[in-house]
Amino acid sequence: MSLFSEIEQDKVTKAISDAEKATSGEIRIAIDKHCPGDPYERAIEYFAKLDMDKTAQRNGVLIYLAHADHKFAIIGDAGINKVVPENFWETTKIAMTAHFAKGDLADGIVAGVSLAGEKLALFFPYQTGDINELPNDIVYMDNQDNK
Repeated sequence: MSLFSEIEQDKVTKAISDAEKATSGEIRIAIDKHCPGDPYERAIEYFAKLDMDKTAQRNGVLIYLAHADHKFAIIGDAGINKVVPENFWETTKIAMTAHFAKGDLADGIVAGVSLAGEKLALFFPYQTGDINELPNDIVYMDNQDNK
């Protein structure tokens, strides 16, 4: 059984699609049940596994969530990290945490995606002819051979 209902999954993928209409950046969601170590390190591992480092402008963002362990991380690719301030994702994390604290995982992710899109648009605005370089679906990493 999936962590999210079909309606919640649709809400998340729509949020990604809507966010990417304002930016050339690419946003993905990766979900695990457990993360035994540092969620940031796990996110880095999945970032590469999901080919997020292959976008033309190196402007992919991964929101990683280990729901059973109440851990998450947001990471951006090298193109983003070169131009944004050090605490760039902090307000996004705060907004997500507020939803997660209420047990509202889907809305937390939607809030994170929406804020990430707004922030990316400041540095990587949508370009005419921009193509969607990465899928907008939620990736459930537990179901993959990742051990």
